[in-house]
Amino acid sequence: MRIMAKTDSFVKARIIKGFSQRELAKHSGLRHSYISLLERSLKSVGPATAKKLSDLLGKDLEDVVRID
Repeated sequence: MRIMAKTDSFVKARIIKGFSQRELAKHSGLRHSYISLLERSLKSVGPATAKKLSDLLGKDLEDVVRID
């Protein structure tokens, strides 16, 4: 099981919240390079991190990630 970002929804939510990749990384405790990989669906994310990111973006978990 892999949890992957829904690219379009994730990026749109980040932009609507007014976060750059670096700002989202700072608030989430992740590296901006990791955020970039997530947004391009090149890296999976753990359940706790997925929840933290969805909370920061103000979206339901199902809106910004998918389970493969």
